Amino acid sequence: MRIGITGATGFVGSGLVAELLRRGSLATGGPPIRSLVAIDLKVPESTDPRLQPLSGDLTDPAVRARLFAEPFDVFFHIAAIPGGAAERDYRLGWRVNAEATVGLFEALAAQARPARVVFSSTIGVFGIPLPRNKVDDETLPLPTMSYGAQKLIAEALLTDFSRRGLIDGIAPRLPGIVARPRIVGGHLSAYLSNIFHALAAGESFTCPVSSDATSWLMSRTRCVDNLIHAATLPARRLGIQRAFNLPALRLSMTELVDALAARFGSRTRELVSWAPDAKLQAQFGDYPPLYTPIADALGFRHDGDAAALVVEALEKPEA
Repeated sequence: MRIGITGATGFVGSGLVAELLRRGSLATGGPPIRSLVAIDLKVPESTDPRLQPLSGDLTDPAVRARLFAEPFDVFFHIAAIPGGAAERDYRLGWRVNAEATVGLFEALAAQARPARVVFSSTIGVFGIPLPRNKVDDETLPLPTMSYGAQKLIAEALLTDFSRRGLIDGIAPRLPGIVARPRIVGGHLSAYLSNIFHALAAGESFTCPVSSDATSWLMSRTRCVDNLIHAATLPARRLGIQRAFNLPALRLSMTELVDALAARFGSRTRELVSWAPDAKLQAQFGDYPPLYTPIADALGFRHDGDAAALVVEALEKPEA
């Protein structure tokens, strides 16, 4: 089996590469992974003979031509310019999140045999304000950031190509994935990861949203499991709607701090101060209950509870 992963050195992509190499196949008893092509601007280092690093810019047609010298059985498209960066630099976000994605999908559609394509979409397709009562599989996507709009365009193309039998696509919409390393990046929602690292280290933390702000969260470990699960689902179980929400924990910041305090000591609560930014909270901290009947029926899962999320979110030391 030949598998491709874009964004292979990113937070989610690197976890996906490591887990697939550890498992050796997508599913128990399934065909072994013969080659895993890891694509990024900076490629991962490994002595594993199955890993085939490919360094290059996905917006370059020549790089995409090298990538598709051989057909893929499964292709994970994880690479993206995240929300804040795509908002600051519209042209960069468009080139990577829209134009390069179209190029990848068209190359996959040209294969003699359709590949299973797992595209990591985002809850950012909904925009703000979110409905007050709930978000579910029937909620109309109305993005209010360029990142969400670009991901929604890709969802529509993936769905159409799947309808035409050119690819066999699935686009799970990822919630906030934690805890990302504390590095400079384009994630406006970085505070949702930074609070884990600060409190685990016993450092003070000023939270830019209020204590009752609510978000949808998932650990990287659970995210990787869900992406692999998406790659193994039989096509007959997927309906017309190929893009859908994943189950996630809806937690207030107080609930998250309480879970961190339960792990690192009650004094942890004293380390947190609050300085709410109304605009930031509207974008990332005002999430209603989330209902995911499509994903639930297909076997996708969240982390279980806040305590389990804390354990899994801190499973890898900071980079």
